[in-house]
Amino acid sequence: MTVTGDEHDDRVLLDLARSGQLSAARAAALEAKVTRAVGATRAPSTLRAYRADWADFTTWCQQLGADALPARPEVLAAYISEMAQPDDDRQPAAVATIERRLSAISKAHRLAGHPSPRSDPLVSETLRGVRRLLKVAPRVRKKGTLTADIRAAVAALDPDTTLAVRDRAVLLLAFAGGLRRSELVGLDVEDLEAAPQGYVVHLRSSKTDQEGAGRQVPVTYGADPVCCPVRAVRAWLTAAGSTTGPVFRSVDRHGNISSSRLTGQSVALIVKRHMGRLGYPESDFGGHSLRRGHATSAAKGGANERTIMATTGHRSIRTVRGYIEDGQLFDDPSSSYLGL
Repeated sequence: MTVTGDEHDDRVLLDLARSGQLSAARAAALEAKVTRAVGATRAPSTLRAYRADWADFTTWCQQLGADALPARPEVLAAYISEMAQPDDDRQPAAVATIERRLSAISKAHRLAGHPSPRSDPLVSETLRGVRRLLKVAPRVRKKGTLTADIRAAVAALDPDTTLAVRDRAVLLLAFAGGLRRSELVGLDVEDLEAAPQGYVVHLRSSKTDQEGAGRQVPVTYGADPVCCPVRAVRAWLTAAGSTTGPVFRSVDRHGNISSSRLTGQSVALIVKRHMGRLGYPESDFGGHSLRRGHATSAAKGGANERTIMATTGHRSIRTVRGYIEDGQLFDDPSSSYLGL
């Protein structure tokens, strides 16, 4: 990593501050700068969480009389132990919260030019003990919506209502594009480029692309006009009279279209509602179900890992392989050989 002159100066100043050769006010200003830098590489929601995490850690260190930057491994181990076993009547912190705080603390150290105490064996061993102590079960993943589910959900929609026209477009575009709900609701009409094969969806930024480099997602015409994502989106834009601005907008129960952008939570509710109408438990599904279902269904259809990742933008092949394994779960189960 290239270190600029300003970054080098900041690190020198931070070291001076910690050695007592710089004023407390200047040290505080530099720590605030580090805090801002931590959040600059993350989404706004993560930024807010990291700010709160870093503030919690620095306050705890001040009360203990210990340095927060750089923090000694034994200090960090004590911090996460206390989060898991608070002395007062507070509830123990969730493992996910503890791990997120460790990430914020590690990021702050790296940006300030210090090795992260997170990698110290003492901290790693303490975290393993905390996980056992809290006995946290893995979070239950939302189920993916498979192609048959999407077909059934779309077929059950009333094509004459504005709400149904919008929901059809939401379900089909998110599923066909393997989009995160944040990517879906962030789309503007200008991000949809018509092509002979369908649409090129231009994603300006996403969860794993905070620099805004963007990527392009091809969405092809469907063989069945009823389940075609391209036709569905065009029908919705025509119904909404949208030529610019947000692709997906709120619709009230009277069919009135709002000027406000649809929210990610609304996407989750749309998925839950339509899966519930098919007889599934709504709690099994969410906004991520469409993206997960895309990968699973594409794998069942014969798409390889590289093809799926090129569309979904996944960086972890292990995640995609998990989806593929889901899609192949009943392809050749050993229980079918038992003669039961």
